[in-house]
Amino acid sequence: MSTVTSRAAPPALRRLVERYNPEVFELGRPQARIRVAGADSRSFDVLLAGRAAKLVPADSGRRPDAILRADPATWQSIAQDLRGGMDAFRRGRLQVRHDLHLGIGFLAATADAQEGGLRLRMIPTANGRISISEAGAGPAVVMVHGLGATKVSFLPTLAALAPHHRAIAVDLPGFGDSDKPISVAYNARYFAESMTGLLDALELDRADFVGNSMGGRVAIEVGLRAPERVRRIALLAPSLAWLRDRPWAPYLRWVPPQLGLIQPAPRAIVDGIVRRVIPGADEEWTAAGIDEFLRSYLTPRGRAAFYAAARNIYLEEPHGPGGFWTRLPGLKPPSLFVWGRRDPIVPIRFARHVRQALPQAHHLELDCGHVPQLERPRQAHEALLRFFAARDAGRRR
Repeated sequence: MSTVTSRAAPPALRRLVERYNPEVFELGRPQARIRVAGADSRSFDVLLAGRAAKLVPADSGRRPDAILRADPATWQSIAQDLRGGMDAFRRGRLQVRHDLHLGIGFLAATADAQEGGLRLRMIPTANGRISISEAGAGPAVVMVHGLGATKVSFLPTLAALAPHHRAIAVDLPGFGDSDKPISVAYNARYFAESMTGLLDALELDRADFVGNSMGGRVAIEVGLRAPERVRRIALLAPSLAWLRDRPWAPYLRWVPPQLGLIQPAPRAIVDGIVRRVIPGADEEWTAAGIDEFLRSYLTPRGRAAFYAAARNIYLEEPHGPGGFWTRLPGLKPPSLFVWGRRDPIVPIRFARHVRQALPQAHHLELDCGHVPQLERPRQAHEALLRFFAARDAGRRR
């Protein structure tokens, strides 16, 4: 590792860059530019290349890959406390925009290198490389994001679980920084096989799973197909097969999602559409999530993966021999369903159907929308910790 710092830079930024540890953060690209702003009236760029970090005055003619912005007191706190960067981000005192994987990785690489600290790396598996962030030690918990999201949507959950668990947040294939193959199904079965492949690569016999939205559907599929690999499943507003009529199904079956490879997607147009349809787009977590969505969607492979996954959610058969609701009663691992009373995507009335299919499942209703771990983090994380602790208590008895 080597670092070069500009003597003109504020001392807080110099100390931050000087303790950059590339062992914690796998950059995954030849080089990157991170703009750090707010320490004083000037901005600076951190140039990452290989194992080296260099702090230079900001180049206003170059668009940075990520932006980290905080006030002078917060930068000073981050420089003095090796754990301060992640804490400042979670509390909203530090903004990370554009590429959150890069920004969070930089924070991790300049934080305390203690055992169990945050690490970001790429894991080779039988289904391609999967990007993960992990922290903590103990029983493994794998966290799976929703459609269009990335592992960053579970950053608060990772922090909440890490004191008691080896918490692992993943980018599903086709999303975030994981590989994005073209000729794969991007359905629940494919994603489930990718998750068991990840367990194999990490040499984990079993793990608990947490899934939000589409990630919940993936976690259910892992539990149905490989129950021996799953201890418990916590499902946060999980995507479930539609029970009402799907008028567009006959037409969507003939639309190849690979059209996303050639569809033009100007950033300004897509950004405007997304911000109009997502409530609270000016809130920091929502804005950061939009950045992550755009980062994948604005690439041809990411767009094709998004279309394929969305299409498969809509087309999943609810009933019949292979139907979701036909198979759901066979889910063996203990499960917790967390519902948002104001969820417009997976309405809480689905809970009635789940209770009929899985009378042994646990349920929790929260006053929130579709992403409980971000909208009601304290209540959601306390519920997860209790649910997983009940497993450990039962084993001790």
